[in-house]
Amino acid sequence: MELSPVTPSALAASLERFRTGVPLVHCLTNSVVTNFTANVVLAAGGAPAMVDNPHEAGEFAAVAGGVLVNLGTPQDHTVAAMRLAAASAREHAVPWVLDPVAAGAIGWRTQVAVELLEQHPTVVRGNASEILGLLGGAGGRGVESSHSADDAVGSARQLATELGTVVAVSGPTDYLTDGTRTVALRNGHELMTKVTGVGCALGALMAGFAATTPDPLVAAATATTLLCLAAEAAPKNGTGSFAVGLLDALGAVTAEQLADRVTLEER
Repeated sequence: MELSPVTPSALAASLERFRTGVPLVHCLTNSVVTNFTANVVLAAGGAPAMVDNPHEAGEFAAVAGGVLVNLGTPQDHTVAAMRLAAASAREHAVPWVLDPVAAGAIGWRTQVAVELLEQHPTVVRGNASEILGLLGGAGGRGVESSHSADDAVGSARQLATELGTVVAVSGPTDYLTDGTRTVALRNGHELMTKVTGVGCALGALMAGFAATTPDPLVAAATATTLLCLAAEAAPKNGTGSFAVGLLDALGAVTAEQLADRVTLEER
């Protein structure tokens, strides 16, 4: 099957589908960012649900539109829930996103992340060191990347090809690939790195967009672009007002504005 190019008009159509569909996004995420992640999904036009216990996670994942698994603060019980949710999502053809926070830097969570890859996530989203860590690299300094996004493009293509997934590498330039198509996105603002939870919330947005857009690469690229354009529009007076303004701006970005303002290169 011939793959369609990733274009601004394709991203605009993806945003329209997301807001019309109001997808239910099941988030198993870290305790630091739960509230912010839920607010980002709501502001963008989705419906978040923060169900992270092993008694309900598998059942809930089966009925969700999309699922996020984020390894920011893993505990034994939440990891058990993540395993159940990922397996259920795969069984019921529900798109799911893996955010392997600090993969490569800390042994146990790296092991958990690599194990979760066996459930073939629809999208893997992380910084360059985390993506390299999934393939045996040393990882970064905790949750911070020690590599540039450019360093990880080849590894991202390799991982995407091996798993049949989309790999999204976050950085000043965001690279997203399905192993065949690779896009570079150059929107955003440096204050995004100064507010805890922006990257984690992006994983939830990707899960929501994958619920309503059949092409996972387009879905992940639209989620990235929406968040980055909202960051460009948010006030820059300080990190507090920026975080609030980011939420305000998410709902204000229209499909037409997204198509006009995205800085996209297909490589």
